[in-house]
Amino acid sequence: MLSLMSAPSSPRVTRIAPSPTGDPHVGTAYIGLFNHTLARQSGGRFILRVEDTDRNRYVPDSEKRIFQMMQWLNLTPDESPLQGGPNGPYRQSERFDLYGDYARQLVQSGHAYYAFETSDELAALREEAQKAGHVIAIPSRDLGAAQAQARVDAGEPAVIRLKVDRDGETVVNDLLRDPIHFANKEIDDKVLLKADGFPTYHLANVVDDRLMQVTHVVRAEEWITSTPIHVLLYRAFGWPEPVFAHMPLLRNADKSKISKRKNPTSVEWYQNQGFLPEAMLNFLATMGWTHPDGQEIFDLAEFERVFRLEDVTLGGPVFDLAKLRWYNGKYLREVLSEDDVARRLHAFLMQNKVTLPSVDGPQDPYFRAVTHLMIPRLEVFADFMDKTLYFWSEDYPVNEKAQKAIDAGKELLPELAARLKNLPTFDAASIKEMFHAYAEEKGLKMGKVMPPIRAAVAGTMESPDLPEMLEALGRERVLARVEKAAR
Repeated sequence: MLSLMSAPSSPRVTRIAPSPTGDPHVGTAYIGLFNHTLARQSGGRFILRVEDTDRNRYVPDSEKRIFQMMQWLNLTPDESPLQGGPNGPYRQSERFDLYGDYARQLVQSGHAYYAFETSDELAALREEAQKAGHVIAIPSRDLGAAQAQARVDAGEPAVIRLKVDRDGETVVNDLLRDPIHFANKEIDDKVLLKADGFPTYHLANVVDDRLMQVTHVVRAEEWITSTPIHVLLYRAFGWPEPVFAHMPLLRNADKSKISKRKNPTSVEWYQNQGFLPEAMLNFLATMGWTHPDGQEIFDLAEFERVFRLEDVTLGGPVFDLAKLRWYNGKYLREVLSEDDVARRLHAFLMQNKVTLPSVDGPQDPYFRAVTHLMIPRLEVFADFMDKTLYFWSEDYPVNEKAQKAIDAGKELLPELAARLKNLPTFDAASIKEMFHAYAEEKGLKMGKVMPPIRAAVAGTMESPDLPEMLEALGRERVLARVEKAAR
């Protein structure tokens, strides 16, 4: 393994380079977090570059949604299509002309060549190569430079391919791994520039990283097999290589690559469920890395303080949705203030067009009382309405377990309703004292006294502390519900 080529005091330049081809992916957020952190902890620069040269898969609104994801996660780039910067433009489609210049430079230096094979010819060559067990041999590779140039000048369609020396090997140095050796005879002469003038990923990626002064290329390990091409390109141009670090892929529980067939992969899904960005970042930070002090809960500033890229492990981190929900619940209960939770919860509900009767903003006393009761029972904001319907409506369902509790305590309900009605003060302390006094007087356990009341007023046995819940609901509503259940 390598050590970091740049000391922490040396500014690192990192980048995230998503393609706008669909939903903003948790994998982009994951890789973005580590790149953002490396740049921030060294006083360097974090770049967001949009790699939009694949026009067949391009989705018009995807770029905007990537920006929104990064903003939601507070992973603000220093340079991007939105912020601009000295190394722009930051969309590859706007850098179109320069790629051709660099590709032709490689042709002139003998590191690349014009190739004229048609798609049908390539298909036949590829089939032949597969049968023989070697890489595809491109006949145009053996054309003389003058002959090839004459055909190009005559208007014949051509791509530009990298000319890989068939002898020896290409070694990829990766910060997280031992050196990786690739036999050159097994490396294809990859297309660098298509016949329509569009660059392939390999050329555009290397040229942009060089021109944007990227010092550390931190990306998912699925790009390892492409890295020898990139190393050969750096060497062909005579440029120093950046530090490469290929992060372990996020995995499903069965260790397969995370996919939307088994796990939600769109960051927007997590936003719409009411996950907190802080919890998401905290969770992603533990994907392949562990806090040196064993802390599970830490913020972005703490992560920047202690993180070392060399400490990332390669054991296929599992993206466990239950664990993410646990993180989110910890943030709701232990990290954020109750004021902050109420504010964010109210904003979430308004954003999702949820109408709360008679609630006038996040500081409304009744909304705050309900929020206070529910924080210990919430993991994500999307659970709030399902768990609190009885606070907002008289039209709430009574589940089977609650109905059994009502039926079992039917004879107690009229007496308990009368005692609740006669309480001088309808607050949690008084209500709790009344329940204890009634149980002692009747020789009953509290497990017999409280369940029928809980079931009657909430329709479920899963609800907050009963005396506090009754106080929040108020005497009038509580009595109406208990009396209805007693009939």
